[in-house]
Parts: sequence; structure tokens; C-alpha cells
Amino acid sequence: MAGVFQEFKQFAIKGNVMDLAVGVIIGGAFSTIVNSIVKDLIMPIVGIVTGNIDFSNKFIRIGALPASFKGNPDSYKDLQTAGVAVVGYGSFMTVVLNFLILAFIVFLLVKFINKLRELEKTEAETPAAPAGPPEDVLLLREIRDELKDQRQRA
Repeated sequence: MAGVFQEFKQFAIKGNVMDLAVGVIIGGAFSTIVNSIVKDLIMPIVGIVTGNIDFSNKFIRIGALPASFKGNPDSYKDLQTAGVAVVGYGSFMTVVLNFLILAFIVFLLVKFINKLRELEKTEAETPAAPAGPPEDVLLLREIRDELKDQRQRA
């Protein structure tokens, strides 16, 4: 049992597993932001353009209403709660729109990251200014020059 625990510990603390965990958490938060963008910013504009059509309540009822149904037959949520078979194409359209916006934002993010990497790579490839000669070479040159001066004076 201790061997299995040790193996799991090594697996869990590997960099890839931790990167994946961070990615999932960030992805969840990112999804909430995109859903808000779609619901609170884009869909109202689409609603104005389409005459205030509420896409989330667009559906086709394909099942019969049960005798015990007490809700609104024009409410997608009430029909779903009652177990009536409905095709919620409006909800599907919203999910597809969320996906397209999310995919576009991820595309822009990856494009931005790639540009940053290109910049970093270009800066790394730029040759550095040549370094001066080492200190011992400078010292030897000074000694040489001093010996020349002494010979010329003598």
C-alpha cells in the first residue's frame, strides 16, 4: 500500500499534472467570463437586432403534456421540469455561440503568446556586444608595454 501511495505522490507532484490542474481551474473561471460576455453583452445586442427574441426560450415541443402539468406550456424550463420532451434549439444556439466566442478568444490568446515568444526568441538570437579581453590578457599587455618603454629608455 505504501508503494502505491508513493507512486501516486510522485505522479501528483509532477509538473504536467499541476499545470493541468491550474489549466482546469483557469478554464472554469474563463468559461464563466465568456458565458457572462455572451449572456450580458452579446445576446442583448442580438436580441435588439432580432426584435428582442429570447433565444433561451426557443424550443419545439415534441412530447404531450402530462395531465398533472401545472406550469406554463410556453416555458421551456417548466416543460423540462415536467419531463416533457422538447428540442431546445435556442439553448443550443446559445451554447454554440458561447463556444465560438471562447474559441475566438483562445485563438487571440494563443496568437498573442506566440508573438511574445517570437519577440523573446528574436531578442535571444541578437548577438551580444563582444566582451573585452580577459583581465590577465590586459595585465600581460601592460607588462609588455612597460618592458618596451624600458628598452626604449635604455
